[in-house]
Amino acid sequence: MNIITKINVTVFGILSTLSCLAQQEIALYPSTVPNAKDVVNEEVKTASNVVSKVSQPTLTVFLPPKDKATGAAVIICPGGGYGVLVIKREGYDVAEAFTKQGIAAFVLKYRLPSEKTMIDPSIGPLQDAQQAIKTIRQRAAEWNVDPTKIGIMGFSAGGHLAATAGTHFEKTALSTTDGISVRPDFMILVYPVISFMDGIGHKGSGVNLLGKNASSAQIKLFSNELQVTSSTPPAFITHASDDTVVPVSNSLLFYEALQRNAVSSELHIYSKGEHGYLKVPAFDEWFGRCLHWMRTAGFVK
Repeated sequence: MNIITKINVTVFGILSTLSCLAQQEIALYPSTVPNAKDVVNEEVKTASNVVSKVSQPTLTVFLPPKDKATGAAVIICPGGGYGVLVIKREGYDVAEAFTKQGIAAFVLKYRLPSEKTMIDPSIGPLQDAQQAIKTIRQRAAEWNVDPTKIGIMGFSAGGHLAATAGTHFEKTALSTTDGISVRPDFMILVYPVISFMDGIGHKGSGVNLLGKNASSAQIKLFSNELQVTSSTPPAFITHASDDTVVPVSNSLLFYEALQRNAVSSELHIYSKGEHGYLKVPAFDEWFGRCLHWMRTAGFVK
């Protein structure tokens, strides 16, 4: 094989790999964004792929090759305290890992709460999560997805959004769902914010979502450990016990609530990992456990 042939083969291999991880960013809403004020888009994205001031929500679609597709799909909600979105490390990178396993992934760039851009900032992110579920169910055939195997995943405050989607689906935040269920089939929660109750929750996320003067009723409504029922979808949860940003009690309380309501769930607590799993546990460690749970729970064959 001469050098030109070797180069061509290498380039073909790279292009083939990229095609397997093909992605497309689409507007989340086909027309008007609900609950939005008519303002200029001031979104900012840093060189490290941290996004702020999001007012125009999108879905970035990552699809595995059709011959490897399992039919399962995961909507990924990056974290960032409802103030920014860590969209590469807690979004695109994870989506690529899912597609390599034959699982379709959709990174949700959800609106960040702001009185400047939204009429009611507290429901904006939930509207976007519900719209994402609705959109994927509507286009399931096109994207080679099983509409009964659509889950939602979130990191940190994105975990709060994912848990909110899993506990607030019976009363939709959208004006209409066209008769399509917005209940996720499963949840994957990674060092999630769950509660806004004193001594448990992440105050920054609570203030960003609900404002500084949130009522006790609002705080309880968005403390998702208090909203679990027997209809709540099954969950995989992972957290580190040395997390000083979002206490591990968030995950423990949510898991206990799931258990009380006989909801199938799995919890992995690491002794070290802090917030963000920046050094430990390794990605393959916790992600491998997540994939194992998806298989044993029947979402992936």
